[in-house]
Amino acid sequence: MTLQINDNCVVLLRAITDDEPTLRAGLPLTHVERDELAHITHPAQRVEWLACRVAIQQLTEAHGLPYQGLQKDEFGKPSLIGTPWHISLSHTSGWAAAVLHQTRPVGIDIEPIREQFRRVVPRVLSADEIAHADNNPNRLAVYWCAKEALYKLYGKRQLTFREHLHVEPFADEADQLVGHVRLPDHKEQLNVGPVTIRCFQVGPGLLAVAF
Repeated sequence: MTLQINDNCVVLLRAITDDEPTLRAGLPLTHVERDELAHITHPAQRVEWLACRVAIQQLTEAHGLPYQGLQKDEFGKPSLIGTPWHISLSHTSGWAAAVLHQTRPVGIDIEPIREQFRRVVPRVLSADEIAHADNNPNRLAVYWCAKEALYKLYGKRQLTFREHLHVEPFADEADQLVGHVRLPDHKEQLNVGPVTIRCFQVGPGLLAVAF
């Protein structure tokens, strides 16, 4: 499934139905990527890792760009080799997703709607967000998925979902949210926002794209 977010941003969401040999066939992997895959021992995780790269390969080649594999910066944020376009990847059991943005940093997350979101509320949501979520599993899932996408967009460590990533209150069934990355003054990085977050009920449950 392809979702055209806007003229510069497109998402590919795919159910994972292929096995590892099928996914590896025709997929360029750098030496670093091969080493990374070698350290993944769980068969399902290996398949999900490969499926994400197949998805971004398909998106890249659909836009007329040669796919030469991925590289990661010191924080682990992936980027395409040989093009300045921005990407992000996400996977969950049975699903893989990739997003390609021509001009701006981007983050993507896919999540099933799970009861366990209630258990992580204190470390994920601010007091205002907890009040708005009101223990509703669907709202909690939206907050989690949106914040994961924000985290991947920012692409650096040393931040927490509760203190540094914020999502403005939203209406139920809303497909466009507003997010912010707010860091302490002593940090070298400046605040990021407002960030548009598109949220869709699709695939495993939810898909969020921040840009």
